[in-house]
Amino acid sequence: MSQTHAIANDLHTDNEFLSDVLNGLNSSPKTLPPKYFYDAKGSQYFDDICSLPDYYLYQTELDLLPIVAQDLAKHIKQQDESGLEIVEFGAGSLRKVGMLLRAIPQINHFTAIDISHEHLISACRTLESQYRELSITPCVHDFTKPLKLCSTARTRIGFFPGSTIGNLNHREAEEFLNNAALTLGKHSYLLIGVDTKKSESVLQRAYNDTKGVTAKFNKNILHRINRELDANFSLESFGHQAFYNAEHGRVEMHLRSLKSQTVFISGEPIEFTRGESIHTENSYKYHPPEFNQLAKRSGWSTEKLWLAPQDQFAIYLLKHRD
Repeated sequence: MSQTHAIANDLHTDNEFLSDVLNGLNSSPKTLPPKYFYDAKGSQYFDDICSLPDYYLYQTELDLLPIVAQDLAKHIKQQDESGLEIVEFGAGSLRKVGMLLRAIPQINHFTAIDISHEHLISACRTLESQYRELSITPCVHDFTKPLKLCSTARTRIGFFPGSTIGNLNHREAEEFLNNAALTLGKHSYLLIGVDTKKSESVLQRAYNDTKGVTAKFNKNILHRINRELDANFSLESFGHQAFYNAEHGRVEMHLRSLKSQTVFISGEPIEFTRGESIHTENSYKYHPPEFNQLAKRSGWSTEKLWLAPQDQFAIYLLKHRD
């Protein structure tokens, strides 16, 4: 029997949201945590981004996942597992996990972890209608933090698609991988999507779409702060900016103030000079040897690597060195 009521575990409170926002905007340079992009509207904007032709990550990963799922099914069969749980970190719309569910009949439990409550419940209900024999547990939680799971599965495979790990800096990525091991337990695996370093022009098009959807996604965090934290951001007074920082191996996303202005958040003034930016997100890119070393430092070893044509995208199967 599937559960369609989400379990909340240490989800951020309004006080934490306010504290994170004020701390970030009082820093120099100004920042905002990208996890707050993903309210219901932000999650929908991201789904829209994934359908854009220039956003190569989504379709490239979708094309690669059926191959990955079939290879993984053989790997699991060789291990003679009688039951298996998939745990998806940052579950979003749950469109990709279906490829694993169809290919691997041993999966009998699925835990979906995401910070956006409404989006998560809706996605889990859709999945429930498609896989009625599957036990589904939606869990409202910050996926970067460790979590005590309800099930008693002997073997778990974490699923972290979409190159979301690229939103974390190297220290944060190592911390996530360590925490994922705590969540998944002993003898666990992690199937993870990672974007690769590539032509700057390809990256530029992917994060600056001509329809302006990425700009709306970026600005939505200001709209959310207005709605939830009693702020008065004028979205028209900030411009979307994204560029590749070759020195750090990442695409950076910013909101740049188009004028000198003062914004009030829960009564506290925040000053912006003309041209000053809020750094909202990074998307780190990795050559395979770089990511292998990152995983190794976090206690994981690479069992298998799948690369898309022209090395456009990578999916790794990691195993934790218990």
